[in-house]
Parts: sequence; C-alpha cells; structure tokens
Amino acid sequence: MVMYFGEIAALLTAVFWMITSLSFESAGKKVGSLSVNLIRLVLAFLIYGVVNYFRRGMFLPLDAGLERWMWLSLSGLVGFVMGDLLLFQAYVIVGARISMLIMALAPPITAFVGWIILGEVLSPMNWVGMIVTLSGISIVILKREKKELDSTKRRKITASYSIKGILLAFGGAVGQGVGLVLSKKGMGEYDAFAASHIRVITGMIGFAIIILLSRRYGNLWKALCHVPAMKRIALGSFFGPFLGVSFSLLAIQHIQAGIAATIMSIVPVLIIPPAIFLFHEKVNWKEIIGAAITVSGVALFFL
Repeated sequence: MVMYFGEIAALLTAVFWMITSLSFESAGKKVGSLSVNLIRLVLAFLIYGVVNYFRRGMFLPLDAGLERWMWLSLSGLVGFVMGDLLLFQAYVIVGARISMLIMALAPPITAFVGWIILGEVLSPMNWVGMIVTLSGISIVILKREKKELDSTKRRKITASYSIKGILLAFGGAVGQGVGLVLSKKGMGEYDAFAASHIRVITGMIGFAIIILLSRRYGNLWKALCHVPAMKRIALGSFFGPFLGVSFSLLAIQHIQAGIAATIMSIVPVLIIPPAIFLFHEKVNWKEIIGAAITVSGVALFFL
C-alpha cells in the first residue's frame, strides 16, 4: 500500500475533482462562477488554516522560504485564478462532464511545460498520446449535421457544444497543466498541505481583486445569501481546493508528474455515472467511446 501511495493519492484526487466539479457546476449556474471561485477559496483558506494549525502548529505557512512562496504563488495565480476562472465559466456553458473531458488535455500540456521549465523530454509515444487524446475529444465535441444550401443538402462539421465553452475549458486545462509544473518546482519536499495553503491564499487574493475591479460586490452578497448554492460551494470547497489540491500535490511528490496527471485525468469517465443518475443527462455511446479513447490517449502519453 505504501509502495503505491502516489498512485492512490492521484486516484483519490480524480474522485475528489469529480465531486467538486459537479458541486461547482450546480452552484455556478445559480450564483455565477466568479462568486463561487472566491467563496470556495475563502472556505478552503479557513479549512487549511485549522488543519495546518493542528498538524503543524501554525495557522499560516510562515516557514516557507521566499523562493517557495514565489513559485507556489505563481502556481496559484495560474492554476486557481486563470485556470479555474475559465474552467468554472465552462461549467456554466457546457457543463462539468464536457468541461472535464477537455481538461483531459492537461497531462499533455503538463508534459510540454515540464519540458520547457524542468527539462523533461517528450518521446515519440508522447506525441502518439497527444493525437489519440485529441481524437477522443473530437469524437465527443464534433458532429456532422445536414444543412440545406442552395436547394442541395450538404454535410458540415459543426460543434456539438458551445465553441466558447470548449475554449474556456481548454484555458482551464492550460492553467492546470502550467500550475502543476510550477507547484512541483516550488514545493520540493515541503509539506503538501502547507504548499496548497499558499496557492489558495494567492488565488483568494487574485479573485478578490477581480471582484473589486469589476465591482461585482452585489453578486457576491447574493451568493452568500443563497443557501442551496452555499451548501454546494461548501461541499465542493472541501473536496476540491482542500482535499483535491492537497492530494494532487502529494501525488506529484511521490510519483512523476506525468503519471499523476494521467491518473487524475480519468475524471471524464468517473463523471458519467453521476451525470446520468443524479442529473438525468443523456449520454450516448459516442460520448462514452470518446471519453474512453481520451483517457486511453492520456495513458499512452506516459508509457
């Protein structure tokens, strides 16, 4: 069991992210993605503070050096503020299931950025994995439709889902991939929960600034007063910014970042059963096959 600690941590991360993505999709549709982002990080900040106080004897990670703060803060800005801001808006537009499928691109992005920052080299199998992953995603998001044009029927490739939503989810994948590499570089052997706390602090400040500049205080107050949404945000905050982020850092601390990212990418498969039974979404065989191909492609990427 100890031998596979990193793999188990990555698998649990996928389960946690599946729960949090469904929770935040529901809350975001009720009160808006920007409010959800700030509230969930504030809740995560408090949870981390209490947990780390009892674990390490300090509410804030004051024992982290300046360089560690720099890299982890940058990771928080890229992963939480940029990545999650785009991803949460994608939840609202195309839903958590399709968004998390696009997020399966995060492992190839992680490897590419790792090659640039950490000097990791891409193998031919990595490129095969990229092609297979993109093919699986294309099966789900693209369709052929008949269109009348000049009294003749022509087939045209169109998107099954909003192009804007797909691009937002892709931006979320970029944010997660880059953020994961920056976290690995900045964390080293430092405590994963304390490292996650630093990322949450940075993300919280970033979203607070965005809300201040956009003057959306009213939306934030409405969200705080919306009890059903707050319940979902609280649930998602526990399983996402707290457990999910912490276990993802534990995973990359014990196994290679690429392997961890691969295991975490099974969310599109994990999310199909609850999407069917809880939200009564119609999932066709094309989407199931596409999800399976996507995950298979990500697995090939790191063989």
